[in-house]
Amino acid sequence: MDLTVVAYVVYLLTSVALTIWVARTLSRNGRIFIASVLQGDEKLADAVNHLLVVGFYLVNLGFVALYLKAADAVEDARGLFEALSVKLGVVLLVLGVMHLGNVWVLNKIRRRGVMERQQTPPVGPQGWTTQAGPGPWAAPAAGPTGA
Repeated sequence: MDLTVVAYVVYLLTSVALTIWVARTLSRNGRIFIASVLQGDEKLADAVNHLLVVGFYLVNLGFVALYLKAADAVEDARGLFEALSVKLGVVLLVLGVMHLGNVWVLNKIRRRGVMERQQTPPVGPQGWTTQAGPGPWAAPAAGPTGA
């Protein structure tokens, strides 16, 4: 069998396995973070999490497929390892960049939600405090009229 074909098979198997592992790990551990971003809406968090996983698969597996073709034929074991290291290294970098991009966007959304919640004023006293007399900040009393 041609070593270029062996490189293709090893590259595809490893890349697809890494993509599936990363997607499952991010989905399982990211669900809590997404629920926090969406202010505890569990149903919406599950839906968004699923959509992110599908998009992650589409982008990464599409990249793996497009990046399959080798520029040079693999002729020996050394060439096989070199070709695989470059291809798998690029796939791992793309997976990492995709993950960091997702976390950055979700963190921006979460921070915006936190800022909006902090700008909402608390409810004022509901009549349980006594009204004190006028203090030094009160307006001066009106004097007699018609003087």
